[in-house]
Amino acid sequence: MGEAMDRGTAWALVVAAGLGVLVAAAGYGLRGSGIDHTAGALLVTGSTALLFGAAVVLALSRSAPRVLRWILLMAVLSDVFGTALAAYFLHAWLLLALMAAALAAWLSLALPVAQDKRRPGRNWLVGAAPRGAVRLVLITCAVVAVAALGQYGLSRFVPVAAAKHDGAAALDDGQVWSTFNGDLMAQKASSASQVTPQNVRRLALAWELRTGDVTNGRGSRPPTDWSATPLFVNHTVYVGTPFHRIFAVAPDTGKVRWVYDPHSRLQPVTQSELKGRGVAYWQAQAPQPGQPCQKMVYVGTLEGLLHGVDADTGRRCAGFGRGGVLDVNQWNTTNPKWPLSQLQPPTVYKDTLFIGWSGKDWAEEVAPPGTVFAIDARTGALKWTFHALTPQAAASSGTANVWASMSVDPKAGVVYVPVSSPSPDFYGGRRKGRLPFANSVTALDAATGRVVWSRQLVHHDLWDYDVNSAPVLIDLRRNGEVVPALVQSTKQGMFFVLNRLTGEPIFPIEERPVPESDVPGEEAAPTQPFTATPEPVTPHRWPGVSAFGDIFSLGQCSRDAARLRYDGRFTPPSLGAGALIYPGTAGGVQWGGGAVDPASQTYVVNSSSIAMIVQLLSRADYDATTGTSKASGYYPMEGSPYGVRQTYFLNWLRAPCWKPPYGTLSAYDLGSGGLLWRVPFGAVQKWGFFMPKSWGSVTMGAPLVTRTGIVFIGASMDSRVRAMDLRTGAELWSARVDAPAVANPATYTYKGRQYVLFTAGGNSIMSRRVGDQLAAFALPSGR
Repeated sequence: MGEAMDRGTAWALVVAAGLGVLVAAAGYGLRGSGIDHTAGALLVTGSTALLFGAAVVLALSRSAPRVLRWILLMAVLSDVFGTALAAYFLHAWLLLALMAAALAAWLSLALPVAQDKRRPGRNWLVGAAPRGAVRLVLITCAVVAVAALGQYGLSRFVPVAAAKHDGAAALDDGQVWSTFNGDLMAQKASSASQVTPQNVRRLALAWELRTGDVTNGRGSRPPTDWSATPLFVNHTVYVGTPFHRIFAVAPDTGKVRWVYDPHSRLQPVTQSELKGRGVAYWQAQAPQPGQPCQKMVYVGTLEGLLHGVDADTGRRCAGFGRGGVLDVNQWNTTNPKWPLSQLQPPTVYKDTLFIGWSGKDWAEEVAPPGTVFAIDARTGALKWTFHALTPQAAASSGTANVWASMSVDPKAGVVYVPVSSPSPDFYGGRRKGRLPFANSVTALDAATGRVVWSRQLVHHDLWDYDVNSAPVLIDLRRNGEVVPALVQSTKQGMFFVLNRLTGEPIFPIEERPVPESDVPGEEAAPTQPFTATPEPVTPHRWPGVSAFGDIFSLGQCSRDAARLRYDGRFTPPSLGAGALIYPGTAGGVQWGGGAVDPASQTYVVNSSSIAMIVQLLSRADYDATTGTSKASGYYPMEGSPYGVRQTYFLNWLRAPCWKPPYGTLSAYDLGSGGLLWRVPFGAVQKWGFFMPKSWGSVTMGAPLVTRTGIVFIGASMDSRVRAMDLRTGAELWSARVDAPAVANPATYTYKGRQYVLFTAGGNSIMSRRVGDQLAAFALPSGR
């Protein structure tokens, strides 16, 4: 053919580019692609469209001058390489495979054009390489493209259907998932043994449920934040939604059995989003056949209402509250500035529900004081109330509420409550008195509410360092003895391992001096509790300025860091430019807490490394800055002398100014307190592009562990769910879901088959992507 274009190869390039357009557009538009509605997906859609146009011109320009053909070929090559690079960072493997095929076609087209007329047999691109070697390269590229298509392409969009499994047992009671944390001890551990490290890579989507209860905030409703743990009990999977509906579904098919709709007002009230962490389940010790409401499911609303429905039918239980609805606000009698939002489902022990509540963060100085209510599971009648603040303290403060889940020692009859910080969160000049229950883990007698013991983990909190998760209970084997223990994770990234019957430390707690406040009227606590064992997941000093963030912001990160006050851990909020707080309130270990394998005493926990800027403003400056509009990151702390601006330490590109990793997964031997392993976990995703794995991801949610040595976890911003090796931290399996799975996962065995469930709902801290997907994974056939 000489210099004439190979017409067939030219049209092959057109086909590859055209398929690239379709794949890129599908990635942008298809929910669950992992890059849907991102700028990166839109970019490659445009670049493949340009490639398609250029390829058509090439195919139709066989007799064009040599220089023009060469210019077109170089433009195509640039587009192919650029699109391939973008596809790599988007993890769009099918598109990457098509670009490999396009490159092979390009080489075939370019070889004749690059022929050296003055030196026959030589080519500008391949020199004197034999034609057979060139063909071999092209064939290799095509094989790679086809292989990538088969491995990464269609499987991303077509769920693998799970085969039926003939199991012997209908239900293993030891493998149910009956509470938010799996069991009352919050271990998040399962005895399920069908899925092992050897076969977990075969895990496939068995069924999925999309509830329809989702909004991205672009309409009249605020965005949803769905972090509900599904329960498996009573031969049924129950899950609550951010619209406060309850879905009861078949555990092996996902078929909906019934739906309960409380018809609640879908406004955030106390939160910035529509939130829900799921449901709670109770059943009578001896259920009476034929009688309603012997088994009940409870769901709360942001308005402070708790609904109780029959677990078998979904109908309201008339004997609970008033016609099946308990108004928790009836006990909101001190500083009732907002409803007591029922975001977290109750903790159920025997015939009692333990209820905390969520409030409105950073809004008021004087607010509803923290309370825990114990109520009758059948009727909603109040049994006792725990008050975290004295009446005197409540006159000038509030909150110190329990908004997270709780754990229970069934043998001791003790409920353990994690108590949050008092209001206002970032200024304590008017709450200088002793508040012993604030920022504590407190043990209460489940029958009476009497305080058994309490240990404060942050003194005079100025950082919003709530104690924010149910402590994990475990019987530790140490020095030939069994010690009843608990592990309390914290936002600070430190762990407090205590004797759960006495509150005394098992590993030492040291009071260390911390920086003083420079804010007029404030008196920071002179010391704070520190632990060295287990090793904290966040270091005591921030990791420093990120070279990546600094270079791409032209030195902004370094300039900003130099202006901020920073004196190490527990640097108080400051006026002026503000203070660098590390870890910030969204860092450390969040409300999911950790999980423990009771057999090996291995404690597994995911964490986030987040630097934040907290700037106090005088009331006059705050009002002048915010005016009548709601400025991003500004919170009034109404009634106090100061408002606050709280932001992540980002540059103008919205990239972190601190060094990675941003999220890790760690494992500890609780017998010795030693660190077994720590790995970066998840992947940062920005505009659809994935950053290096070594960076890890901010995490939200918790892991679970199985008897076979697998850690199942969602939690990362890249919309993937994973299985990790409990022994090494190595990733064994992953799958993509619709949105970040920020809920605690669940697992159970039904009819001889093990299922692993993830709620893919999203969270604004992680990503703008939201979802309504409940995904159940299982082995395709047998073991």
